[in-house]
Amino acid sequence: MSETESLLEFPCQFAIKAMGKTSADFDVIVVEIVRRHVGDIHEGAISSRPSKAGTYTSVTVMIEATSREQLDAIYQGLTDHPAVLVAL
Repeated sequence: MSETESLLEFPCQFAIKAMGKTSADFDVIVVEIVRRHVGDIHEGAISSRPSKAGTYTSVTVMIEATSREQLDAIYQGLTDHPAVLVAL
């Protein structure tokens, strides 16, 4: 498969997931980063879940992805932020 080929067909629904240490604003940080690259995030498109011990939180944002470049930019923004430990 070449670099320009993709298993995804755009536009498509896509789940962005980020994990980090639990804090009062972790979900806000994740949503702000995603929102920079996505026009509108619909109500109900954001969910968060604490780890069993409550030390970490995962935030999932469902988006309408329009291109591979858009997804790459979102993941780059998430991984560049010090509060985000993992982006999937």
